[in-house]
Amino acid sequence: MTKPLIAFQGALGAYSHEACQSARPDHDPLPCRTFEECIDAVLDGTADLAMLPVENSTYGRVADIHSLLPKSGLHIVDEAFVRVRISLMARPGTRLEDVKSVRAHLVLLPQARSFLRQHGIRAEAAADSAGAAAELARAGDPGEAVLASELAAEIHGLEILASDIEDHGHNTTRFLVMSREPNYARRGAHGMITTFVFEVRNIPAALYKAMGGFATNGINLTKLESYMVGGSFTATQFYVDIEGHPEDANVRLALDELKYFTQMLEILGVYPADLQRH
Repeated sequence: MTKPLIAFQGALGAYSHEACQSARPDHDPLPCRTFEECIDAVLDGTADLAMLPVENSTYGRVADIHSLLPKSGLHIVDEAFVRVRISLMARPGTRLEDVKSVRAHLVLLPQARSFLRQHGIRAEAAADSAGAAAELARAGDPGEAVLASELAAEIHGLEILASDIEDHGHNTTRFLVMSREPNYARRGAHGMITTFVFEVRNIPAALYKAMGGFATNGINLTKLESYMVGGSFTATQFYVDIEGHPEDANVRLALDELKYFTQMLEILGVYPADLQRH
């Protein structure tokens, strides 16, 4: 019997693939080149779900995701957290002292700066860490290595020469699980998260007034970010995560008050809070 598919951006062994395995072990992974391809795979029925990274504890939000989500036509049904553990891997038989250069995604390289400096290893940027692991497995010399996940080494038959070499032990990426249909029926054991976007009306102190309802109704905002829409410096959209469910009395009151000060309000998802956010 074929398993349902969950789409992710990157090659097999990417941290997004790791998130898929952790959050949806009953799904088979579907690698995609871009975030847009992940979304399209779900929209056209090729995949059942998409796993999209939204933010990282060290580097902040993932570029483009906030503008893609409202236009995607998909709904957030879960969140997942992956601790970014970096392994140095090479072709079997390679010794650590033989490694002269290492390739990885541009974001990953600075996270292992201390280790690379200590061992005199030159860093080179790659488009995709898991993809670099696949390339190294196909054709590489003993002086080359890759920084990627342990999963990437396992998939591509590489040997791990050093593990957990990241400078900081707290680096975590948050992912969103996206589906064609919303699911508002569940109630999470650790609470609920509601994610939405809105644009304020062009009136004085609109944002202050719009947010007031959440304060007076005792609702915790865990995220509030702004970004430009349509290439305009004056059109601003806000992305918000709150604790609670739209059917909760206090959340309903706050959203009703918010609508009065907005010209657009769209709920992107209602989903259980993951234990790792606490």
